Amino acid sequence: MARMAHNTMPISVTHDKPKLVVPSIVTPHEIKQLSEIDDQGSIRFHVSVLMFYKYNSSMEGKDPAKIIKNGLSKTLVFYYPLAGRLIEGPNKKLMVNCNGEGVLFIEADANVELEKLGDSIKPPCPYLDLLLHNVPGSDGMIGCPLLLIQVTRFICGGFAVGFRVNHTMMDAYGIKLFLNALSELIQGASTPSILPVWQRDILSARSPPSITCTHHEFDEQIESKIAWESIEDKLIQQSFFFGNKEMEVIKNQLPPNYGCTKFELLVAFLWKCRTIALDLHPEEIVHLTYLINIRRKLLNFELPSGYYGNAFITPTAISKAGLLCSNPLTYAIEMIKKLKDHMNEEYIKSVTDLIVIKGRPELSKSWNFIISDNRSGGFDKCDFGWGEPIFGGVPKAVSLISFGVPVKNESGEKGILIAISLPPLAMKKFQEVVYNLTLRNMEGVNIISKM
Repeated sequence: MARMAHNTMPISVTHDKPKLVVPSIVTPHEIKQLSEIDDQGSIRFHVSVLMFYKYNSSMEGKDPAKIIKNGLSKTLVFYYPLAGRLIEGPNKKLMVNCNGEGVLFIEADANVELEKLGDSIKPPCPYLDLLLHNVPGSDGMIGCPLLLIQVTRFICGGFAVGFRVNHTMMDAYGIKLFLNALSELIQGASTPSILPVWQRDILSARSPPSITCTHHEFDEQIESKIAWESIEDKLIQQSFFFGNKEMEVIKNQLPPNYGCTKFELLVAFLWKCRTIALDLHPEEIVHLTYLINIRRKLLNFELPSGYYGNAFITPTAISKAGLLCSNPLTYAIEMIKKLKDHMNEEYIKSVTDLIVIKGRPELSKSWNFIISDNRSGGFDKCDFGWGEPIFGGVPKAVSLISFGVPVKNESGEKGILIAISLPPLAMKKFQEVVYNLTLRNMEGVNIISKM
């Protein structure tokens, strides 16, 4: 099995004292409610993005930390709720106290040249804790800063930007809107080209709320949940690169002229391989949760282009493990297609109402594989004046959540990188399963192996 192999070199990062950055002018002090989609149990955590920039001679003498910090203060005028703090009301309802307290900003310096880090800047990045310092007391839900940005300068003149945001405030598209606004204001614009829109009431529950659809995403088998939680602290991560060559080999397992998208095919393949690797009882029920963006489809109207709140749903396919593992890939693909075909406005309203009725439950942990397609996240295009990053994206998987991010391999070929979390023995078997299903027919699927 060919690997994108490298050694993780030790680095030292010196962090300045964290500072609070506030909007550059006075902003409204008010209470704003989050939507039900924002306020579901499974996104009450902080999500991270890392972006790495090479030295650019045209920016010689300019300090990226100072430039980004100044731009951040201007951007918060338009995105002023991010400078506030969450409070919790009745029925666990989250609201933003827009009090202008500010967001956390950290300047840091690393004792290494960026290029020496090689592929280790890609998921799962072993330097995440150094490049996004977890300031004590900053990563809670209530009363904590909603955003943390760290700019780390490398000795070569390159730098990294780490971005951590409370997920209840925004999804990947919302982060992209914010970063685009930051980029535009840094480079001289007086206002963002797309003005932010709050309007979270658009995705709030009906009155009275009513569950009208089946929602397997919240099905929980207690024994299966306990089994997963017992191994959750033993997980390791590896990333797998799928370019045109890899996808063609997987596609060859389908009948001629069988129609599906590249991502449907890849998700079905990973779900099957992962389930085989977990070595479950054939009668065990496994879940696949497939995040679907609802911005430009499913609703009878489009959300405003500046809507930066969470706008995705999490429909879930279920199968007996034995059936998923023994059937051809088309079995899993058809379940994914069926999920997408059944998504409509009623489903969105039903899940929104369920979140209220059932007290904001979390997504199932019962042998669930949650996959998010971040290929269009735009983090690899974010330019603060130094050009586009050499890598930009979510830096690792989060327990049972994996993210598909766009990358180029060492040959410059574009593809999808997916970080997978599994216990060590299951990870070893996962590699073997991937080999048996693909690599006998090709030179190798690239793997980035990190603990």
